[in-house]
Amino acid sequence: MGNTKPNLSLKQLWMLSFGFFGVQAAFSLQSANTSRIFATLGADPHDLSYFWILPPLMGMIVQPIVGSLSDKTWCRLGRRIPYLLVGTIIAVAVMCLFPNAGSLGLTMGGAMIFGAASLMLLDTSLNMGMQPFKMMVGDMVNEKQKAKAFSIQSFLCNAGAVLGFLFPFIFALVGISSEAPEGEVPDSVKWSFYLGAALMVLCVMLTVLKVKEMPPKEYAEYHGIDTSKPKEKSSNNVFTLLKNAPKTFWTVGLVQFFCWAAFMYMWTYNPAAVADTAFGVDCSAADYAKMRDYQKAADWGGVLMGVQSIGAVLWALVIPKFRRLKVAYSTSLLIGALGFVSVFFIHNQYLLILSYLMIGVAWAAMLALPFTLFTNSLSGDHLGTYMGLFNCAICLPQIVAALCGGAILKLVGGVQVNMFVVAGVLLVLGALAVKLVEDKTEQKTA
Repeated sequence: MGNTKPNLSLKQLWMLSFGFFGVQAAFSLQSANTSRIFATLGADPHDLSYFWILPPLMGMIVQPIVGSLSDKTWCRLGRRIPYLLVGTIIAVAVMCLFPNAGSLGLTMGGAMIFGAASLMLLDTSLNMGMQPFKMMVGDMVNEKQKAKAFSIQSFLCNAGAVLGFLFPFIFALVGISSEAPEGEVPDSVKWSFYLGAALMVLCVMLTVLKVKEMPPKEYAEYHGIDTSKPKEKSSNNVFTLLKNAPKTFWTVGLVQFFCWAAFMYMWTYNPAAVADTAFGVDCSAADYAKMRDYQKAADWGGVLMGVQSIGAVLWALVIPKFRRLKVAYSTSLLIGALGFVSVFFIHNQYLLILSYLMIGVAWAAMLALPFTLFTNSLSGDHLGTYMGLFNCAICLPQIVAALCGGAILKLVGGVQVNMFVVAGVLLVLGALAVKLVEDKTEQKTA
């Protein structure tokens, strides 16, 4: 074991994650508008989930690579920050392209291919921009402050998401059109992506300028790494690391599987679910995306996802008050499950605010608690690689959910709001799986 890392000031904890505010604003624009964009381009409802395979697939590839490479990196900018900068530059460029998929004079098929390629590249770059923030908390924050650091990260993440989700609605309010010619994305969505790109640059640069990462010698001292011994090549092998992964890697990963599958269905079917349950739009019709009420509902769906993020921000302040992390985790997931199921029964757009506040409770726990529980079970060696591998527990369930989405939608009658009930059941299973997780901090305290 290495020396105990010193406590960081509150300002240092905030600056360590401040760039996450901008990255998550960009992520929320993607998650709230991907189905809307492809539906506007003419995609069939049963095919929507297939487009959602691309983001987690790229995350599953990129995050372990970024983790492994950054473990071996050190330059004037630091260990993790160089990857953060590269991801940000690429993401900003692609955010200006993705919403213009239908405005380039391409055929419907060509526009969808262009949109899919842009989505794949956007998620690749956003994952490069997101992963370093989690790693830097693991690198620089001691166990005593880690729950607080991840809660701050969760707060900033959700605060940024609120803005990203609300951008199209706000632009529509100030007079920028939320309607467009057939096959084209509305200007309100395009300008939302442009503003999101600018916000991401500003926030990331603030973290880059204010955070100084630990140099290799200091890092080794605090993480118990013996730099005098040469590392065996086999110890760096991903399969060897998986074989030697702590039990927490697998048990928290199981909880994550149910949780992220549930949220994948919310992101995929949210615009049509809101249109169906609160605006009376028949989203089983072939041309539902051309209806004016669908675009209104999609704007309101973004507002509700912003409400979800507000709920997460508020709950992130409550989580540290729980004495046991596992109790906080399971309780949060059960509240979120209730929120998902209630969407099916509520047909008033304003009452849905309560449902999405409850969904936000689960989201706050998912952002903060898994990483706290997992990083507390790790030593400093290979931390970045393990964090990258752990993120596969986020990506894999989304891929499985996306592959099964069309088939499950048929089983529940082709009504997209019914997928929220499926999501609620998945969160209940996640809450039950929390019992399998070992809390290392709790054991040390005992």
